[in-house]
Amino acid sequence: MTTIREAAQARAEAMKRAADRPTQRRCAADPHASSRVTARMLGVELRDQPDTGLLTFEGFASVTGVGYEMWDFFGPYTEQVVPGAFAATLAQPDLDVPLVLAHDSLRRIARTTNGSLSLDEVLTGPKTGLHVLAPELDPTDADVAYIVPKLRSGLVDEMSFRFVINSGAWSPDWMEFHIESVDIHRGDVAIVGYGANPATAGSGLRAAKSGRQVVDLADLQPYRAR
Repeated sequence: MTTIREAAQARAEAMKRAADRPTQRRCAADPHASSRVTARMLGVELRDQPDTGLLTFEGFASVTGVGYEMWDFFGPYTEQVVPGAFAATLAQPDLDVPLVLAHDSLRRIARTTNGSLSLDEVLTGPKTGLHVLAPELDPTDADVAYIVPKLRSGLVDEMSFRFVINSGAWSPDWMEFHIESVDIHRGDVAIVGYGANPATAGSGLRAAKSGRQVVDLADLQPYRAR
């Protein structure tokens, strides 16, 4: 098995620029593994609210400034999303991002374009990253009804997001790749089963408050998922 130091040495000899993106970016040693990396949700809860019957989902689809293991053509390396990486993409006036189950585009339970999903980047505090808020989920929706008991019981407790890497850079020792800017337009934020970055905390389901207002907040690579 190639060590992270051996991979870094091979990468340093073969790659031309520190700004070059990882080749064959994936989440395991298997060259056919997916590139998905997910962030674990902790503290999932569900509370009933008789006045509306709706549910609120809140969590982090990505935690910034926290490293996680990935693999490229040369072997393992550490990757992290840099705080501020979401600024440009979240400022897009036509931002279209759905909240889905398991990165399945047809299993949508909220979406930025119809005001049912809000995304923002938290830059300060003990946890920073891509904050997800779906304040009024309909429990009669088949996909909501499917995922709620799994979230409540802890059978499912992780998130992920699908994105394009706009820019990034390798560390001087070629052991770490820092993602400096991403594009999530027409990607997704997803509730998923397993992941590699167990850093996200404080996500969950709760009852929606009546009358709550929602604030809405590629020559590149194919969409990647973290």
